[in-house]
Amino acid sequence: MEYQTIALSREGPVAVLTLNRPEALNAMNSAMARDLTQALESLSKDDSVRCLVITGSGKGFCAGADIREMAGMSSTEVARAGSLLSIWETVGKYPKPIVAALSGFALGGGLELAMCCDIILAAQGTKLGQPEINIGIIPGGGGTQRLTRAVGRYKAMEMILTGSSITADEAASAGLVSRVVPAGQHLQEAMKIAQTIASKAPIAVRLAKQAVSSAEEGTLPDGLKHEKQLFLLLFSTKDKEEGMKAFLEKRPPVFTGE
Repeated sequence: MEYQTIALSREGPVAVLTLNRPEALNAMNSAMARDLTQALESLSKDDSVRCLVITGSGKGFCAGADIREMAGMSSTEVARAGSLLSIWETVGKYPKPIVAALSGFALGGGLELAMCCDIILAAQGTKLGQPEINIGIIPGGGGTQRLTRAVGRYKAMEMILTGSSITADEAASAGLVSRVVPAGQHLQEAMKIAQTIASKAPIAVRLAKQAVSSAEEGTLPDGLKHEKQLFLLLFSTKDKEEGMKAFLEKRPPVFTGE
């Protein structure tokens, strides 16, 4: 399928979605939100895709929502924008693991997009922030919620209320990114992680993602109960049998997703 604002490629079981509006620093507009939604729907149904990487073309990951598009919109028009408001939820609920590979800028809706992913790598020199307050609004793609969970109330308050950005190193220290990598190597390192994830048992990977995600949504007893249910469920899979047999036979496992 042809997309106007993103590029989709494959390396074996890993799909790479590249935000492709470099002339606008990959700012998120309605067309990009639709393209991403359609691509994610297609990839979620493709069992040969086991992990996804999201990155940006040109000088940055994503500079946020497209202000040129939003400037003349009313509250009603924004609410009717459909995929533009729902794209962050769509990414956040995607069932397979997503690795975000950041460089340049990850601001506003771009940072919110990254925070919907499961692992975030940031190249040295990347700037991360929620600058919406500078144009008279607040984050609307989950920034007030996900950033607070990632870095804590006080750092989130500082970033959101002042609109200031932080460096990749500061983001790593605050727990906002998984790892800082040398400039220019963010996609290469993200692919290494994605390929490693893709080599594991697909059902176990999905349920592990589900279990970790649920840790933020409820109480510890609820989370422990959910984890135990998923743990027991995996004992009925062929991949569990293959994984344990391969371990005992001292050979690499061959997982089929069954």
